[in-house]
Amino acid sequence: MLLGVVIGSAFSENADLRVILTTMLVSSLSLGISTGVSVYEAETLEQDKRISELEQALFRNLEETAIARSAKKTVTLVSLVNFITPLISCLLTISPFILSALRVIGIRLAAWLSIALALAILFVAGAYLGKLGNRNPWVKGLRMLVLGIVAFVIGYWIESLI
Repeated sequence: MLLGVVIGSAFSENADLRVILTTMLVSSLSLGISTGVSVYEAETLEQDKRISELEQALFRNLEETAIARSAKKTVTLVSLVNFITPLISCLLTISPFILSALRVIGIRLAAWLSIALALAILFVAGAYLGKLGNRNPWVKGLRMLVLGIVAFVIGYWIESLI
């Protein structure tokens, strides 16, 4: 998502730093809220279903048990992670534009550095997921990186047409 924001706003002829910063922040906040709430709802349904199945198997109400409390904590934690992740990504990828706002670097360089950071985040996320899944982290990381590069190239191409 942030790659698209950078491509669409930072590489335009009339790149406006305020628009770039605002768009990145608002998009990340919106995505965090959207995914956080969506995951919360989906995980709540999934945990409720799981507990209901356990209750049927055990012939017992599990409402005030450690199982129910653990399920609620899990839902909250997973939702919070899904809310915070886009914000953390934004903080990293927006940093070059903050340097640009401070007149340390130009907008174009900030855009390229932001894209490099976004791609690095994709690689690290892929590698981490690969490691969690007992897969080769390099392969998973490179796969995410290549997909990010493909998305960038397509977005850059579309931006150049307009």
